[in-house]
Amino acid sequence: MYLGIDIGGTAVKIGQVTENGEIIVSNSYDVAFDNYDTPIFNTVKNAIEIFINENAIELKNIKGIGVSATGQVNTTSGKIIGVGGNIKKWCDTEIKKELEDIYNLNTTVVNDANCMVLGEGWVGKGRGYKNIIGVTIGTGVGGGIVVDSKILLGSVGIAGELGHFSINSEGKKCTCGNVGCYEQYASTTALIRNVKEKYELLGVSSFNKEDINGKFIFEQIEKGNKIIKEIVSNWIIDIGKGLVSLVHIFNPEIIIIGGGVSKQEDLFIKPLRKYVLENVMKKFGENLKIESAELGNNAGVVGAVYYNIKSNNLN
Repeated sequence: MYLGIDIGGTAVKIGQVTENGEIIVSNSYDVAFDNYDTPIFNTVKNAIEIFINENAIELKNIKGIGVSATGQVNTTSGKIIGVGGNIKKWCDTEIKKELEDIYNLNTTVVNDANCMVLGEGWVGKGRGYKNIIGVTIGTGVGGGIVVDSKILLGSVGIAGELGHFSINSEGKKCTCGNVGCYEQYASTTALIRNVKEKYELLGVSSFNKEDINGKFIFEQIEKGNKIIKEIVSNWIIDIGKGLVSLVHIFNPEIIIIGGGVSKQEDLFIKPLRKYVLENVMKKFGENLKIESAELGNNAGVVGAVYYNIKSNNLN
């Protein structure tokens, strides 16, 4: 048995996971209840103790702890070295060291987007594939790249920042300081911004502009709102442009799309698949699959454990 811990910006999910990737029991705990005045990792450590006690988990039966963490992670040291968003007291957190000191169990720490693609590759949509690109579309854009069955981590473990390669040299300013970054065009944040900019033309005055979200947008398409449909179509093209570039660089067998929007098979996945397959060079598109993620919110916990198992096997 293993412990899988998925630390996000609003919650931590903890699960007891078998060596075959099956979650026996799991629970989620709020980490932003006081706007991070309590350091997030203190909250996580308390949650781990609660989880262990509530589920009567005997540590002698646990072989390792796999952690999926938001932010940039040095996978060698297990330390947070960069933070996206506004999480206070998170950068420089020594996750690996602190958990190993407490539990005396081999602990590994990997970025959450990498864990998504590792989990999907182990027991999700990526099963049986050796070359996978995973893209998570949400508030921002995250991603992970598997090449010859190994996650691409780079020199200090922060490779795969798919949200921050530029697709427009004269484009929108990004929070990272660069211009034209992918997530400024491909995130659901970007989609919602695009819809709000056309609010006066939408014919939905009964709906508050500030309440516009992804659910509303796709409901409007189903109701026949042509303006929103066009905005979404252009958004899908922007996402597709980035994926075409990634396909030409990494030559994957499958691209797995995660995030809430990935559940929109007919209105999102199918037109995105069509755009990519029509715009990649012929040989790159042969047998290329583009699919929605299967594991949902479990991917981080499962992927973190998979990385821990592989790490143990190498040591």
